Amino acid sequence: MIQNKETILDIKNLHISFKTDAGQLKAIRGVDLTLKKGETIAIVGESGSGKSVTTKAVMGIIAGNGSIDQGSILYRWTDEFTGEDKSCDLVQASEDFLQKEIRGRKIAMVFQDPMTSLNPTMTIGNQVMEPMIHHYHKTKEEAYAKAVELLEEVGIVDAEKRMKNYPHQLSGGMRQRVVIAIALSCDPYILICDEPTTALDVTIQAKILELIQDIQKKKNLSVIYITHDLGVVAKVADYVNVMYAGKIVETGTIDEIFYDPRHPYTWGLLSSMPDLSTDDDELYTIPGTPPNLIHEIKGDAFAPRNAYALNIDLRLEPPMFDVKGSDTHKVASWLMHPMAPKVQMPKELARRLEKMKGGNE
Repeated sequence: MIQNKETILDIKNLHISFKTDAGQLKAIRGVDLTLKKGETIAIVGESGSGKSVTTKAVMGIIAGNGSIDQGSILYRWTDEFTGEDKSCDLVQASEDFLQKEIRGRKIAMVFQDPMTSLNPTMTIGNQVMEPMIHHYHKTKEEAYAKAVELLEEVGIVDAEKRMKNYPHQLSGGMRQRVVIAIALSCDPYILICDEPTTALDVTIQAKILELIQDIQKKKNLSVIYITHDLGVVAKVADYVNVMYAGKIVETGTIDEIFYDPRHPYTWGLLSSMPDLSTDDDELYTIPGTPPNLIHEIKGDAFAPRNAYALNIDLRLEPPMFDVKGSDTHKVASWLMHPMAPKVQMPKELARRLEKMKGGNE
């Protein structure tokens, strides 16, 4: 486990809303998140829970109709020339600063569909070279040599020949490797991976995840994974943040979330994971649908879908409760209140988790 590391990114009480024809949509409703050097955190949840919006706010690339209404995103780094420790609230930073200093240079992002990230009219080589020329004013010769090196590093065979190719000439897995090479071209401190393996088949998925892990170890990168796939999380993360309706509802180490989940929503997510050893004929699905965030949410946003909801869930929003005996495990559920009735996770899920635990020991 990674401990006593220096904090590189600290998100506090983040609120983001979007103006829509139907009204103000409160997409992020008070997110707190901490990332330390060399650490991997995962943000998981259903589509629309706010995973991507949170990380796009870090990059300063939220849509034109969006606004950060409250909160801070504190980024800390060491100046490469003076060795001085610096920090900046990215919410307050100018577009010019974000463009020159942050995006691609200190924080880079790998998106889920490489075809939307790559320019179909530019060669692969030019796309990998461009950030180095733009940010570090490298000569074309220097950028070319580093680009070939990066393509080799991400596992592209015959890298020099591939430099002349266009995106449509490469397979999906190779395109995703190119996107990773571009993201790494300016030696960022933080790599944000937004569902980086969704568009790929299972065997290529595993290779891409291994590749990101290898590069992370070599470069001591801090990585944020955004995914709805808990199988991916199990392979890569140190810490997991479970998001629902624009809030983090459970956070903890990978073992705490997988083997000792406490929030009914986390139980639902884990129960809906495919499992070859289950006796059930059908895959579990969480009943109902996520709330419409244009309407004000009273109480716990998950209450209408929660079979274990208490009366208080319909009236008051739960705070983050600390799980007894852990410094890292926190849960936003009234079931954690000392006076709440004791509720156990579903028996089938407990059986599956016990089996998983046994298989990993």
